[in-house]
Amino acid sequence: MNLYRPSAMALLATALAFALAACSDKEQTTQTLEPVAFHASDECHVCGMIIADFPGPKGEAVASNGVKKFCSTAELIGWWLQPENRVSGARLYVHDMGRSVWEHPDDEHLIDATSAFYVIGISLKNAMGAPLASFASEEQAQQLAAMHGGRVLRFEEIDQALLQAAASQQHGGAMHGHAGH
Repeated sequence: MNLYRPSAMALLATALAFALAACSDKEQTTQTLEPVAFHASDECHVCGMIIADFPGPKGEAVASNGVKKFCSTAELIGWWLQPENRVSGARLYVHDMGRSVWEHPDDEHLIDATSAFYVIGISLKNAMGAPLASFASEEQAQQLAAMHGGRVLRFEEIDQALLQAAASQQHGGAMHGHAGH
């Protein structure tokens, strides 16, 4: 009977080590779902363009298996609307343009994309698709909409048809809002 005791202890120690590792993985996953800064060499997950080459708010999807970055909020939302991407468990972030300048959004002010207010139908330059300005404050979104003739939407009001129609109207059917691309 004593022959089995060391093996049982080793088995118990191994099981305990796996349990502790699993707890550690869960903590690490939670920590990695926070927004991350954009870098000069980052490429858009959808179109492959260098994100920093374009003005306007950007987006990112942060999941336990990595971060996908997008050159515009429209690219992020368009990607998210694809059914296969909704199962990733990702958290979505966009720049708060109420605390950033259009030409160089501030990564210190990334907000939850699903609770943001969006202004569509404006003619500000951006990367891909229609400019879709993101704000934490509805009041600031309304101010931009009034100034540029746009309208304010919530995340759940945006669908592929809306994004495509806005891009077509904005760019005369072209997908790029920046000369030379």
